[in-house]
Amino acid sequence: MECKPRKEMDPRYLWNLSDIFPDKAAWDAAFASVQADIPSVVAWKGRLGESAASLKDALDALFALEERLSRVYVYAMLNKSGDNGDTQAQAMEDRATNLSMQFAAAASFITPEILSIPKEQLDAFRKDALLSGYAHLLDDVERGRAHTLDEQRETMLALLSDAASTPDNAFTMLESVDMTFPKMLDENGKEITITHGTFGVLRESRDARVRREAFEKYFGEFNRYVNTFAAMYGGSVKFDTFYATVRDYPSACEQALFSNNVPVSVYDNLVSAIHDNLGSMEKYLSLRKKALGIEELHMYDLYAPMVADVEYHIPYAQARSIVMDALAPLGADYKKLLEKAFSEDWIDVYENAGKTTGAFSCGVYGVHPYVLLNYTDTLEDVFTVAHELGHAMHSYKSAENNNYANHDYRIMVAEVASTVNEVLLLKHLLSKETDPARRAYLLNRYLENFRTTVFRQTLFAEFERRAHDMQQAGEPLTAQALSALYKELNELYYKGAVTDALQEIEWARIPHFYRSFYVYQYATGFCSAVSIASHILETGDASAYLRFLTTGGSDYPLEELKIAGVDLTKPEVVDNAMRVFDSTIDELSQLLIK
Repeated sequence: MECKPRKEMDPRYLWNLSDIFPDKAAWDAAFASVQADIPSVVAWKGRLGESAASLKDALDALFALEERLSRVYVYAMLNKSGDNGDTQAQAMEDRATNLSMQFAAAASFITPEILSIPKEQLDAFRKDALLSGYAHLLDDVERGRAHTLDEQRETMLALLSDAASTPDNAFTMLESVDMTFPKMLDENGKEITITHGTFGVLRESRDARVRREAFEKYFGEFNRYVNTFAAMYGGSVKFDTFYATVRDYPSACEQALFSNNVPVSVYDNLVSAIHDNLGSMEKYLSLRKKALGIEELHMYDLYAPMVADVEYHIPYAQARSIVMDALAPLGADYKKLLEKAFSEDWIDVYENAGKTTGAFSCGVYGVHPYVLLNYTDTLEDVFTVAHELGHAMHSYKSAENNNYANHDYRIMVAEVASTVNEVLLLKHLLSKETDPARRAYLLNRYLENFRTTVFRQTLFAEFERRAHDMQQAGEPLTAQALSALYKELNELYYKGAVTDALQEIEWARIPHFYRSFYVYQYATGFCSAVSIASHILETGDASAYLRFLTTGGSDYPLEELKIAGVDLTKPEVVDNAMRVFDSTIDELSQLLIK
């Protein structure tokens, strides 16, 4: 079925962007106003150290303009997301992007100039009540002083940044543009061209031949270029090590974690805790093998469905009711916010021609968040509604309780609220479901979330850490060395499964590796969410979690999570999540193995 043009969609299911600007004329006026005021930022250059009052006035002006700019940009971006083929929306987003670059260039002096203020003087400013609204920002700038270089060397590093993106750009061009994949026959005997998208479908086939052939043909193409991928990834690791060295960090890992003020021990403790619980993964793989009825469990069998297809048809109106009921443990105020989101057109529901695929939530400070869906009446879509509304409520609460400078939460906590909502939805569905097949389907979905978000991402994290350690120790990152490391980790994490020869080059296809030491946050975020949701359901008390939602970016992620009862500096969070994983395996086993 072809998608309708956006102008033919039912307006009841489209977001209402007039809450940001009533029309394009108002947007044009706001654009012109921001553009005219950008030079006023530069007027503060050289004045930040005059007094606490001068620094406050400068920061007030900077963030007031940035807030106005953010509305200009988001309005354009959301318009384009609704229909990427809309040439007017394309032009608006291009103009807004250029305006953002102008602002960033004009404001680039702020942090270096704050750090040029003598430490004793800046310490006095930080204690002044006038600057209380910027206390965390200034603390964060001061924290980075030891790793900030003189102006000339900072300029040189800034000039190098474009060249440093070459490994990532080269990976994208090779993997997404230049590489092609062969054809094969699907389970119905229909010829299909393998792509990155179709590979994800083929590996979930119930036909073992299809899974194996898709794996061999897809990974085989990466293997053809494995030395090139090794050179690109090795170059990326070298840049990471270079930046860490010149900024006087002990390692690239410590530099990457520094921005969130996360000690490396948190990273290492995650890996250690998962190692301690690999017995549960082995138990899960054993259950998967029995459920699939196969003698050997290969790596290409890990995505095959363990449970017979379960038919779910859930219209959007029903999804709204299900999500509202599932999130009831979060209290009356949270429920009222959900009702506002549903009734006041925060959500763009259905697919239309040109609409951005997938789903996302976007906060708009001083207005409200917006959520993009492509709802198709499936159970997965219901989980997507809950997930994106978790982001939206987090954004709303953070904006409501913080000034603009402190409203934006960091990426380390970004997936916590969304995953809490998913867990609450899953538990709600299980509490109502008596059909064994449907219960098994839900439990299998939960276990796969653990496998792919906790175990798999931690394996990636360990690979990154050890690859960077090898580089720092002077060991060459050849294709052979990287593949040997990846094979070792797969055999460790997936004991009981056959690590096929081509599996060892999977590292070559992971784009996240070019944003180093990032993926561990998926695992910590998921474990944190499981802990928070369990506490809420067991005690009926969501108050600590709701306070966490109000913190925005006013503190570092580890401190914000402690408000919700999660301390990632200790192993209990991951260990508790692993106990949930293990008990869920037992429950699914009782349903599948008679």
